[in-house]
Amino acid sequence: MSPNVRGAYLSSSVVTASPSTLLVMLCDRLVLDIQRAVQARRADAPAHEHLLHAQDIVMELQASLRPDGWSGAAALASLYSFLHSSLVRANVGRDLNVMEDCLHLATQIQETWRDAAMVVAESSPSAIA
Repeated sequence: MSPNVRGAYLSSSVVTASPSTLLVMLCDRLVLDIQRAVQARRADAPAHEHLLHAQDIVMELQASLRPDGWSGAAALASLYSFLHSSLVRANVGRDLNVMEDCLHLATQIQETWRDAAMVVAESSPSAIA
């Protein structure tokens, strides 16, 4: 697939995706970025760009939270804040152990949002694009 076709497909996927699908897509990319950072660090290659992108994703996840929407929003905001500061610490310190901890946490967040999206899809099949 050529880069232009791939870009158009991805852009279309984002524009037409439901909110729950977008959350899952963001979490998938977050995990991918941290995996790439871990792999780069293990290979003694730069992980900086991957970690910066992961930080941007966490900030987007945090910005998308509606604190008055549900009782767990404040706790999730704190979790996102912790993950973001850990990603910054991993990046500044080039700390593989912190990167691996971030990967573990991001994977748990990804699985949770994926499970939630499945519940939404089962209760309303048209909710997931």
